[in-house]
Amino acid sequence: MKPIDMQGVFKEKNIIFTENLESCKGQRVYNEKLVNYKDKEYRSWNPYRSKLAAAILNGLKTEIKQNSKILYLGAATGTTVSHVSDIVKDGVVYSVENSPVAVKSLIQLSEKRKNIIPILEDAYHPDRYSSIVSPVDLVYQDISQRNQAEIFICNVSRYLKKNGIGILMVKARSIDVSLKPSRAYDIVCKELENNRLKIKEKIDLSPYEKDHAAIMIFA
Repeated sequence: MKPIDMQGVFKEKNIIFTENLESCKGQRVYNEKLVNYKDKEYRSWNPYRSKLAAAILNGLKTEIKQNSKILYLGAATGTTVSHVSDIVKDGVVYSVENSPVAVKSLIQLSEKRKNIIPILEDAYHPDRYSSIVSPVDLVYQDISQRNQAEIFICNVSRYLKKNGIGILMVKARSIDVSLKPSRAYDIVCKELENNRLKIKEKIDLSPYEKDHAAIMIFA
């Protein structure tokens, strides 16, 4: 088990892992594999079920510290959120999701993982959770809507700290089904740059996700 360039993420052969929280030892979130190594327990991270895992395996490098504060938009039932929770052991993951059914799963997850804060809300209205969310080190978004870039920009401008990082998972077909994915990614990048966000890198998520890319920005 070897650490990789992203803090809190480990690799064995072609599989990446996060170290399970001490309070969650022996517990799985989505039937992932648990591995014990040198008195620590690691959870396998499936890139076919997590776009962040796919991006990491395809070369994404970013600094997430053990005490980082993360705003996660489009948290769903918490598959990826749970791995982010492992990484930011002493931090917090503000997990925004607009589906009441999915949020029920997030609430159950947060009962075991105290650094997860579930928020039932529409990420298009960031002002609605301003009483809960404080400035963050990273804004992460995985929302398949046509206005996904606009949603990202609104949240970054409101919550991301100076010199913070943003990661936007872009679904090309949600932008315009008639465009080639590369063209859709370029449109999103241009919109971000027009709002004074600096593109650090753009990573295609193939073969794990079709017509998806991760775009990382600096505020």
